[in-house]
Amino acid sequence: MANHRFSVVSGSEEEEACCSKKAKICLGVFLGLLVLVTVAVVVGILMGRRSPKWNGKGSTVDFQEIILRRCYTYIRVVQPELGDRDCQKIKKAFTDAFISKDPCSAREEDYDLLMKLGHQTVPCDKTVFWSKTKELAHQYTKTQKGLFTLENTLLGYIADDLSWCGKVGSSGEALERKRQKLNGVVFVFKFAENACGMVQVFLNGSISNAFDKTSTFGRVEVHSLQPSKVHTLKAWVIHDSGKTPRDTCSGSSINELQLILRGKNIKFTCQENYR
Repeated sequence: MANHRFSVVSGSEEEEACCSKKAKICLGVFLGLLVLVTVAVVVGILMGRRSPKWNGKGSTVDFQEIILRRCYTYIRVVQPELGDRDCQKIKKAFTDAFISKDPCSAREEDYDLLMKLGHQTVPCDKTVFWSKTKELAHQYTKTQKGLFTLENTLLGYIADDLSWCGKVGSSGEALERKRQKLNGVVFVFKFAENACGMVQVFLNGSISNAFDKTSTFGRVEVHSLQPSKVHTLKAWVIHDSGKTPRDTCSGSSINELQLILRGKNIKFTCQENYR
């Protein structure tokens, strides 16, 4: 069994955001990520170049209302065994972690209380990662009960596809209403570090590089797997029906993934399957 926590990462799977010297914040979750678990939830800081420009999104409108509503849905419907969680406290801990703070000075400790309140344990052999196969991975965990992607955990469910922003001296509410696009940093939850047993990953074989080194899985999660906890990673290389496969289990990108796992002394298996 394993618990989740935040850990520093360097960005999102689809875009790279840079951190300005002018203390303006943008926090984003790409739970395409992105980035919770067996569950390890982590916060990552993307530090940029000397003259960065922010090209990302502002806060999701009604951010606080959304996370509160999702929290109640999760503990009452999705995982009622977590019904003792205090969603009001979770919402406050979440917003307190970033509101009125300099993104360039963001710390893992800022999210400690959120991690404590959202504490969740995922059994060994139940962790599922995905890269460019989010919908399919979620279909799989829906039919195969007891499996968890990041978004199947409490904090991942709450933060899925949301962006959150703030800046020094301003309340989060004012910033959300203005929907400003600010210089800042992107935070993603991840849940690889404390995964255990056999873990699975769904990869898209209908693109040229099913294993993408720049993706959240390729850049962060696979490198965070602990050989003392994880003995096997099983990759599913999925091809869209009617489309010519562009990558397979014998392809160069999958071989690259296998080499990474071999260096960590983690067994690797791969299977091709069609939707």
